[in-house]
Amino acid sequence: MFQNHISNSLINHIQSRLNTTITQIGTVNGGDINEVYHLQCEDNSYLLKVNNRYNYPDMFVRELEGLSAIRKTNSISVPDVILWGEFDSESYLILQWINVGSASTASSSELSVQLARMHKSSNVQFGFYTDNYMGSLIQSNNWYATWSDFFIEQRLKPMVKMAADKKEFAKTDIHQFDKLYKKLPDLFTEETPALLHGDLWGGNYLIDTEGKPYLIDPAVSYGNREFDIAMTTLFGGFDRVFYEAYNTEFPLQPGWRQRLPLWNLYPLLVHVNLFGGMYAKQVRENLSVFI
Repeated sequence: MFQNHISNSLINHIQSRLNTTITQIGTVNGGDINEVYHLQCEDNSYLLKVNNRYNYPDMFVRELEGLSAIRKTNSISVPDVILWGEFDSESYLILQWINVGSASTASSSELSVQLARMHKSSNVQFGFYTDNYMGSLIQSNNWYATWSDFFIEQRLKPMVKMAADKKEFAKTDIHQFDKLYKKLPDLFTEETPALLHGDLWGGNYLIDTEGKPYLIDPAVSYGNREFDIAMTTLFGGFDRVFYEAYNTEFPLQPGWRQRLPLWNLYPLLVHVNLFGGMYAKQVRENLSVFI
């Protein structure tokens, strides 16, 4: 019997589907929603994610769709999908195991250049073919002709309403957002939609032991590429070389640095709805810059 939270019945089910024997199971840190494990098998190593299929319906299906969309751009690597399934009350996803190395100037530059190339993969409208998840929250991706309309209707308004329902925001906060909605189209220059990772903080990329970058845990949509760049600035993990190499490969619009707090309203609102507390204050600070 393995000393972990995985039931023996699920282990046996996975072994049967993989047609191998699991020899060791280790816990992987960093999963807030899913239980994450390193599976050492007779023939290979894998990453296993497990969650409750009823609490997060089709979460792994949405993740597979996001990984597939990124892979099809032929611009940047994502982990290979080995297996997905449901067993009793659980969903599980098995991915290629990546041996993580140390980031370097070269790998940071390669990550940014490959991200820029991914952003060149476009679409006629803003949105995506399915809804998906941002963290544990459902993320709506209905199609819109402009980024301003998409960002307002599919990103800001749902999160603002949720925060108001949770009593994290007062009427004055909602009024401030209403003012932003009116001003938003004049705050930036529209570009063609770019395929976005959608949750590009420092924990959602890996550099393997050969220096090769991978994107993980996507929340994809077609949007304004400044959105991905903005998220890289929220919690650190990206260096100066990253931004310089990106702008060499695919220059951002003038004034992009000043707009980063605007696009970060969305992930901050997500954090308000998940964790409350100081994030509401940060939302108000970011909002005040633009109204």
